[in-house]
Amino acid sequence: MSISQKASTFELTSDLQNRLLLDRIDLHVEVPAVDYKDLSSRDEGESSGLVRERVVAARQRQIERFAKYDGVTCNAAMPSNVMREVCQIDATASGYLEHAMNELNFSARAHDRILKVARTLADLAGREAIDAADVLEAIQYRTLDRKLMM
Repeated sequence: MSISQKASTFELTSDLQNRLLLDRIDLHVEVPAVDYKDLSSRDEGESSGLVRERVVAARQRQIERFAKYDGVTCNAAMPSNVMREVCQIDATASGYLEHAMNELNFSARAHDRILKVARTLADLAGREAIDAADVLEAIQYRTLDRKLMM
């Protein structure tokens, strides 16, 4: 095997390892640099206390939801059979997810992660049902690995 073939094989192996690693991470978030004006602004964003209240309420919803399932206490720990039951989406959301799966070549693992994240987004918003906006936001959190692979 020539040096260029070995290098090419190494690059393919490295790309595959990166892709496999990213596929196991639920949220992929690109964080851009913050503009100085935003950092020095006196405008206050949402307080940590309010965010904490929302998270605690969402976790309580999950505990109550999963009380009837052995070993499941949160959305991330849902097995597939439970996920199919508690992550039902409407036709619009399903269409968005199908389009993303086809166009972005997401794995089956990514499909499940998108639904679990969408379920969490609905919980954080205090809603029982997952809506199309939750699915779109969850899809957005899976696109960083696609950007890196292109």
